[in-house]
Amino acid sequence: MRSRDTRGRDHPADSDPWRSDFQRDRDRIVHSRAFRRLQYKTQVFANDEGDHFRTRLTHTIEVSQLARAAAMRLGLNEDLVECIALVHDVGHPPFGHRGEDLLKELMVDHGGFEHNRQGLRIVEELEVRYPEFPGLNLTYEVRESIIKHSAHYDRSKVPLRFHSDAAPLLEAQLVDEVDSIVYDCHDIDDGLRSGILSLTQLQEVPLWQGAWREALEASPRATPEKLLIDRALRALMDSFLSSLVDQVQANLTSRRITSVAEVRAHDGQLIAVSQSMRLAKEGLESWLFEHLYRNWQVNRVFHKARRILADLFHFYADHPDSLPPIHAARAEGAGLFRAVADYIAGMTDRFAIDEHRTLFRS
Repeated sequence: MRSRDTRGRDHPADSDPWRSDFQRDRDRIVHSRAFRRLQYKTQVFANDEGDHFRTRLTHTIEVSQLARAAAMRLGLNEDLVECIALVHDVGHPPFGHRGEDLLKELMVDHGGFEHNRQGLRIVEELEVRYPEFPGLNLTYEVRESIIKHSAHYDRSKVPLRFHSDAAPLLEAQLVDEVDSIVYDCHDIDDGLRSGILSLTQLQEVPLWQGAWREALEASPRATPEKLLIDRALRALMDSFLSSLVDQVQANLTSRRITSVAEVRAHDGQLIAVSQSMRLAKEGLESWLFEHLYRNWQVNRVFHKARRILADLFHFYADHPDSLPPIHAARAEGAGLFRAVADYIAGMTDRFAIDEHRTLFRS
């Protein structure tokens, strides 16, 4: 995808002498309030559990860095990839996936909730940057890629303006795949830092066995364990990235895909790791699910988080006069429950905890 081939913006804007359209999008995203709030939103470990655990913001930066490196190796549009990576998580509510799961339950009879759709809503409606229109006025391709980033997307949930029958761009598929890779590698790192995971346990995972062996072979004797872990994580990420690049090149060659139009017409995922790597990756993710994501310490924090968000949701639904004026005004057009969901989804972990304390302390 070449920058000059963009379909443009909903609201015309003068050209910039120094930046391409996608570079301008990147800057608009980085300067948005929704992006800044990612700093205080949970990835896996709650924001107040330690200074070195990943947040939505650090995860986003890491995805952007790796996705851009992969795009360079594949000859894709690096600026577009960077935009998609930077914006891909802005629709997440506080407290990670557990927060999203709760909002899905609470909104099931009110239009539903899904973080990609919420991300699109944020950049098109909720961010206020210009007096003439709502939203960030991002290019078509960036907005489309928020809602359509995997070949397996639900076409019934894609707005018609984004051509629900057309496959996602390679740049969007790449960010989706890299997002998953970064999750796996960095959840191992945070799990080890927290003490929930141990190196002994990780030896059960074939992918980790290979990465750890490579780290040992490449390091001098008496290397501190922390540095060995860092080296093993780099080896694991490198193996994912190499498999991804090799498989994508093979996919494009075997299917004779040489243009964006052919990508759009292709039915199926073009950006993926090899089948053997995919199976090994699925094994790692199953192991993480059992040993990290379902750990009692993690669950305890998120049960508390669910209660906080549920209390806030019901309070604002019952007392709409307690909503901030901008959200109360949105309730008139979008409906009360959507306005409440917008407000809660935009909260950081810290703000939600403080708001709950203010409203419910005895």
